[in-house]
Amino acid sequence: MAIRERKTFIDLFAGCGGLSLGLMQAGWDGVFAIEKSVDAFETFRHNFCQKKSKLRFAWPSWLPCEAMSTEDLLSSYASQLRQFKGRIDLIAGGPPCQGFSSAGLRNPDDPRNELTQEYIDIVKILQPRYLLLENVRGFQMKFPGKEIPYSEIVKKTLESCSDFGYRVYSSMLSASDFGIPQPRSRFIMIAIRDDQPKSERNPFDALKDSLPYFREIRGLNEDETGVREAISDLEIRARKLKPSVDSSGFKQINYDGRRHLTDYQKLMRRNVKRNFEPNSLRLANHREGTRIRFQGILEECPRGVHLSKEDREKFGMKKQSFTPLHPSKLARTVTTLPDDMIHYKEPRILTVRENARLQSFPDWFNFQGKYTTGGQRRKHECPRYTQVGNAVPPLMAEAIGEVLLHLLPDDRT
Repeated sequence: MAIRERKTFIDLFAGCGGLSLGLMQAGWDGVFAIEKSVDAFETFRHNFCQKKSKLRFAWPSWLPCEAMSTEDLLSSYASQLRQFKGRIDLIAGGPPCQGFSSAGLRNPDDPRNELTQEYIDIVKILQPRYLLLENVRGFQMKFPGKEIPYSEIVKKTLESCSDFGYRVYSSMLSASDFGIPQPRSRFIMIAIRDDQPKSERNPFDALKDSLPYFREIRGLNEDETGVREAISDLEIRARKLKPSVDSSGFKQINYDGRRHLTDYQKLMRRNVKRNFEPNSLRLANHREGTRIRFQGILEECPRGVHLSKEDREKFGMKKQSFTPLHPSKLARTVTTLPDDMIHYKEPRILTVRENARLQSFPDWFNFQGKYTTGGQRRKHECPRYTQVGNAVPPLMAEAIGEVLLHLLPDDRT
């Protein structure tokens, strides 16, 4: 059997690296990534750009391995970028979604929407064979006063850009279909350069058909993965807590190799060496009144759904969206805010590591920087909770990456 040629990709708007992680676990080779946030890029660099990294990018010498924007890349390294034309098989990326999110103001003039144009400018320079664009559901919805969704504008642009144009496919995908313990819905667009051989199958049909096998070889059954299946090995229970390894004045649980692990927990602990302890296990320092309030919510309120107006008033909760998790059901979609949901059993918010589990980050993946931030700093800082909440679930990215590898021909043309 002929040895299959390795396929290359770059990641634009990479965040802390969820999309890159999934693609590399599927067998893709990362070349470089662009991320503007210093905090998120430090997590990316720590996991993908060191000699000891489990999965390492082949970073080009002409590009600093540091945080920068796509605008920086285009303005300062355009000539070097042109030399990579024909050498990149896939451009992956998820332009910041705040301007499209149905949870926000959906502002058509949000400058972050224009980052999609920078993505397209880079596509025109590199002309990769495949494109993978990820965004929120609102990406395919019309803005008020606009005739067509933004996704259609992007689709028409891709169909006519470069020397060839692209065949464009898109679909909404739910993270739970991939064995991930949350219902996170993401808009995925796959584009195939027109001069590439035409497959008989729509890539999303191929993805759907491959899911049973994808889950089987990872030890995951066809049922949804509940919250307890994902994080019960990280409960406090009767364990003796110890000082946090990266935050003075905080405690964390002892991470041990418990024997009774669920299949999902085994998958998250895969490739973790004996006596290894992941970071981001820090527990919140809740006030006594907060713990009492959370305990009352766990005892009296329905699990797995947002608190009703009556319950919010009863327990003095000002947050409009607050959920006590249900142990046997999917979590709520992980957000950038640590206090949108509380543990299904213990009166506390989840740790960064528990949120990372709900996103399908393996335990060996290390997060860097502050845990939280607030006020005006939220506009400039991207702490660990935010990095996790913004990420593409790696298991979802891995499944998409495997399908794309099977669709790609073995020879680069």
